Amino acid sequence: MNLKPAAPAQADILIFNLCSVRQAAVDRVWGNFKGRMAKGKRQNKKPLIILTGCILPADKKKLAPKVDLILDIKDLNSWPGIIIKTLKHKNTKTQKQYNNETMKQCGNGTKIAHRADYFAVPPQYSSHFSAFVPIMTGCNNFCAYCAVPYTRGREYSRPAEEITTEVGNLIQNGYKEIILLGQNVNSYQSKIFNPAAAGQISNSKFQISKNTSANFPTLLKLINKIPGNYWLSFITSHPKDMSDELMKCLTECQHLIPYVHLPLQSGSDKILKAMNRKYTAKDYTKLVRKIRMIFALNSHHYSHVTPRLAISTDIIVGFPGETKKDFLATADLMKKIKFDMAYLAEYSPRPGTAAARLKDKISHKEKTRRRQILNEILKTTALENNQKLVGKTTETLVESTKDGLAFGQTKMMKNVKIKLESKKQNLIGKFVDVKIIKAGPWGLEGKLT
Repeated sequence: MNLKPAAPAQADILIFNLCSVRQAAVDRVWGNFKGRMAKGKRQNKKPLIILTGCILPADKKKLAPKVDLILDIKDLNSWPGIIIKTLKHKNTKTQKQYNNETMKQCGNGTKIAHRADYFAVPPQYSSHFSAFVPIMTGCNNFCAYCAVPYTRGREYSRPAEEITTEVGNLIQNGYKEIILLGQNVNSYQSKIFNPAAAGQISNSKFQISKNTSANFPTLLKLINKIPGNYWLSFITSHPKDMSDELMKCLTECQHLIPYVHLPLQSGSDKILKAMNRKYTAKDYTKLVRKIRMIFALNSHHYSHVTPRLAISTDIIVGFPGETKKDFLATADLMKKIKFDMAYLAEYSPRPGTAAARLKDKISHKEKTRRRQILNEILKTTALENNQKLVGKTTETLVESTKDGLAFGQTKMMKNVKIKLESKKQNLIGKFVDVKIIKAGPWGLEGKLT
């Protein structure tokens, strides 16, 4: 629409984007919304208020009277016309700034494709060297605490040739890191209608034909055949869908980094069942052991494979019904698996989900205490894992520089601080080899080799 970002106080349009997983995220947006509205009244300014993202019916009912528009993210390609039409009715002063041509344009002025889904909207990337590429939307798993299936709908996979085209263009334009996104990338499934557009694979043993069904490992192999110097990774994976074929890809695809994000959520079988996660603690442990074994064995056969990979996870503490015994099972499993990183969340009920009907008897204080205990376990295991990297040289992508220091991430997604020889060194967006000289639980320090 050829609009420019503005500070909230000066904006003609304010868009609030809701998250569907945790109620705390919705509450933050709601608090922000009320604050903006109060400030707008004091300044006698009435911007167009739009609500979008993952919105449950209960949230729509609560917020609809207070906003101008509630727009579905799946209809993103229709937004410009809807917004401008609303602006014309809302504010005659604003109306003069737009015309019919702007309705046909989006973002940086690129015309919107006539596709029914928002994947057709040309993306704008926040970085010139790292890009998130969505490959699917929605979810079929119905975890008890999550509202995504209700707000985003069932799983819909983006066509493989469309994904490989976007990734190919990014790599051609110098991007060094490609991160594939999906609520559960492991269940990606699409048809390949144009093999020539799906990837440069003519000289590969991996061949496809028209109407081939492409699962996630197939997609990874297609992308991996795109020439260039880049990293490839993906989030998020559901443990129940981590296939042997996908595990083989982790070592056979040289662009895939040695890192997997594998949400555990709980170490208690009782809680996992209540969460509707469809695996047990034993299943998860066997899966992690198998992935690590594959890496250890293949490091002798492939020069690009490291002897070990980093594994991160998500854990929710204080889920309804979580007893001391259940919590200790999670703590014990964390000690056993020795995660490189864990994203710990205190359970907050999300209206409209199955878990919201359960009695949440665990106090906020107790949830915080449990989270802090797990954080201390993580601190110990992360430090232990990081110390094994001291003295080793690792490829690192530099993300920023300041005061003679460079900051980036290693292939294993470890934060690293690098002392530069000169403040004038321009390394942002470049791969460098770094020798690790010091390790902490949350990051590394190194020097250029």
